[in-house]
Amino acid sequence: MRSHEMIGDNKEDRMPRKFSPSLSRLALPSLCALLALSACNRGPSQPASTAPTAAKRYQLKGKVISVDKNAGTANIDNEPIAGFMDPMVMPYTFKPTTALDQLQPGDSITAEVVVEEPGKYWLENVKVIGHSEAPAGKPTAAMHIPAPGDDVPDFQFINQNGKRISLHQYRGQTLLLTLIYTRCPFPDFCPRVSHEFSAIDHQVRADPARYGKTHLLSISFDPIRDTPKVLRAYGFSCAGSKDPALFTHWEFSAIPRAELPDFADYFALTYKEEGGLITHSLSTAVISPNGKIFKWYHGADWQASDLLQDIAAVHSAS
Repeated sequence: MRSHEMIGDNKEDRMPRKFSPSLSRLALPSLCALLALSACNRGPSQPASTAPTAAKRYQLKGKVISVDKNAGTANIDNEPIAGFMDPMVMPYTFKPTTALDQLQPGDSITAEVVVEEPGKYWLENVKVIGHSEAPAGKPTAAMHIPAPGDDVPDFQFINQNGKRISLHQYRGQTLLLTLIYTRCPFPDFCPRVSHEFSAIDHQVRADPARYGKTHLLSISFDPIRDTPKVLRAYGFSCAGSKDPALFTHWEFSAIPRAELPDFADYFALTYKEEGGLITHSLSTAVISPNGKIFKWYHGADWQASDLLQDIAAVHSAS
């Protein structure tokens, strides 16, 4: 993925420092605001200002890298956008949403990037100007989609304390898990789901009856960079606290590299690393105390309130 690299330091281990050497710097500070990692503590629903902002439009030309119709997004490798940004891979939503139906990986497109405010952008007037020249290959095996009642394998991870944990150890509790990587720069992706998990953690902590019956687990699919030290700092940042007691209810872990393919397949995670960053889908699951899928969410079309309702439903059915 051609984008900027995140290089850790002794303090944060994950904050943005500089772009990949293969790319020039972004043209405008507005893009920096768009991609700010501070969105982890302030989700997209909390803009910095309530003052109305006129939408700005920029002409885009680029190539479709991947299409996620369930999430309603596509990753576009754009050429330089005058007055906005240099070459970069970005995830976009579309207006109208039906514009996504015409796209295939490898297609060349033109479109207008509409930026209404930092963190809110989409594509309009999308036109396919060239189709992929690669011949269609054989259909790949269907991706596994977690369904209610499915048994969840006993995947193992390394948590923020360097301790090996596994999914089966949470039997007897309602387990909420979501897949992230700590350097993700896009506010509508990992920072957003981490923000929602923070809201869930705070609300469940206020209810002793639910607290002991639930557990939150954020799992990184970037095990090389997301070391226990990095995960610990990320957890403190997302929770807005440096109290180690945080991790008794909300853990942060990484899946070992050898187990990543099977884990990604089970939870319908697609990922591809380019230029130091990862293009990926989103996957969040609610697992019942008996170790079976209760509900699975693809993409970011959910809020903390949805998962809190799922927790209540699991407990009422128990």
